Amino acid sequence: MRPATRTAAVYLLLTLVVASARAQSFDPPANYYSTATGTGATLKQQLNDVIDGHTIVSYDNARFALQVTDEDPNDPNRLILVYNRVSLNTANINPGGPIPGWNGTTWNREHTWPDSRLPGGSAVSDLFNLRPSTNSVNSDRGNLNFGGAFGQQSFGVLTDKGAQVWYPGNADAGMIARQEFYMSVRYGTDSGSSNLQLINGAPSDGNNSLGDLARLIEWHYAAPPDSFERRRNQIIYDQYQHNRNPFTDRPEYAWSVFVNQTNDSSLGLQGGTPTGSGATSLNIDLGRVLVGAAVPAAQTVTLNKAGLNGTYYQVTAAGQATSSVSGRYNAFATGATGSKSINVGLATTTATAGLRSGAVTLDNLDVTTAGGGGRGANDGNDVINVSLSVLSHANPSFSGAGDVNSLTYDFGTVTLGAPAPTFGFDIFNLPTTVGFTAGLDLDLSSATGDASTLAANITPFAGVNTLPAGVGSQFTATFDTSAVGSFSASYTLAFSDEDLPGATSLAPMSLTLTGVIEPATVAEGADFDSDGDVDGGDFLAWQQGLGTAGAMLSDGDANDDQIVDGEDLTVWTSQFGQTPGTPAQVVPEPTAAWLGIGALAAAAAGARRRSSRPRVRSQTT
Repeated sequence: MRPATRTAAVYLLLTLVVASARAQSFDPPANYYSTATGTGATLKQQLNDVIDGHTIVSYDNARFALQVTDEDPNDPNRLILVYNRVSLNTANINPGGPIPGWNGTTWNREHTWPDSRLPGGSAVSDLFNLRPSTNSVNSDRGNLNFGGAFGQQSFGVLTDKGAQVWYPGNADAGMIARQEFYMSVRYGTDSGSSNLQLINGAPSDGNNSLGDLARLIEWHYAAPPDSFERRRNQIIYDQYQHNRNPFTDRPEYAWSVFVNQTNDSSLGLQGGTPTGSGATSLNIDLGRVLVGAAVPAAQTVTLNKAGLNGTYYQVTAAGQATSSVSGRYNAFATGATGSKSINVGLATTTATAGLRSGAVTLDNLDVTTAGGGGRGANDGNDVINVSLSVLSHANPSFSGAGDVNSLTYDFGTVTLGAPAPTFGFDIFNLPTTVGFTAGLDLDLSSATGDASTLAANITPFAGVNTLPAGVGSQFTATFDTSAVGSFSASYTLAFSDEDLPGATSLAPMSLTLTGVIEPATVAEGADFDSDGDVDGGDFLAWQQGLGTAGAMLSDGDANDDQIVDGEDLTVWTSQFGQTPGTPAQVVPEPTAAWLGIGALAAAAAGARRRSSRPRVRSQTT
């Protein structure tokens, strides 16, 4: 095969391979770092053992590989250049040449650890060191040390700590730091290696060293790995060198390898409860809603960092919990304390009643153990517990044993003026879902009919007086006996769920009250002379009082209508021979003579009434 054809075929193969890589996770294999368990120099050696012995890509072939590793994620025909972050269209560069996308002048291979600071060998072509760059930017950088505080306006040459340095730009600063961490571990530990060293300050050229380590540490915590960097790491592992950058996969290693073993970071949830070893716990209750209501919005939680050292932390959501921050690529800057906001909520449905819950765990990933209790690796996890209660609708009833939505009570027949009778009844809120039923509000009680006579003290309740599930409230109805008649009143009770999202009006209930008031029954008695029996003496008393207005019993008024007349004689006739207060007995009827005399007396009394004025009598006691 001709060289040009072979080169094009390789390029095509790499393009197809990277398409496959896009669909894969950027995480390392599960056991890739399983042997990296130490700290400090031990950890550095362990990481070197993991990543050395990689497949070497030649410097020439890097012209192909960089077009794949640094491809613009938004356009496969473009290349992201280092420092200026220009998206370069490579489709029009030498499309029919031996190396499509490369012409030697539009872009070149930038050694982020300068070539002049390398002793040669595989470090020169290591893809973790190389980045595509324009020729002019490559030339401007030269072999300057890195430096400058994070957050500079742009990339380029500046003076930092009294030395001329190169600032890579905010977008590349964190990634550049991790590339140099990789180089120092990969080529700085093995015997016989070039022993690359990262130095605080600005070391001179020619001694395999590069600075400024302090600034690289600053950038590392200020700019965590993004998807571009992680994707690049994955492609190099999958398709080219078959090793990875530990500080992209596990940024928490950096402090232990390059700074010290006393990281003082300690994370805690603002408002949380300390649970020991620097850990805190915070409960976020999203409240209560009715079935079918919208899930409440997420709430903001503040995570604080005590201590001045930088650290990475991992956020993991479990159950139904959600978090606006996730994964292990979250960091607090070094050199200051800090705070971060996290929105936590629940990804759930309110279709059924019950408890919704989940937890968000925040883990300080630092691996150093000599910083003291609750600091660095000794810092316990912080946990946010998120919950939501979804309630079923309230269920009003006149019975606590089951649904009774209408109630009728008849007071019966009551004597005029008698003490007002009462009727007690309850309104219950029946549980529809045990432990998750809304409170009951009585919004309105409206009455029709004789509500002033048949009165019920049904007062609306809501708010702090809402009726909890499983509880009843007692009410009373009263029957006013001040007027004679037949009475009926109907009450309609309008209910709703307690005032929560999703609350609705509920089916009304009805109360019907009835009763009759009748005049008092008069006890008729014809023992006018009060001698214990009804006999002729009582007839004579009746006869003497016949026609008297305002009469009393002694005047012959047997039925208490205050007049002595024939009706009283009828009572005497019916009771003749009886003893009042004893059971009725069969006695002889009055003789015809007695009745005749009575009739004549009644007629005479009538004549007297026509000729005489009424007389006023006082009651004899």
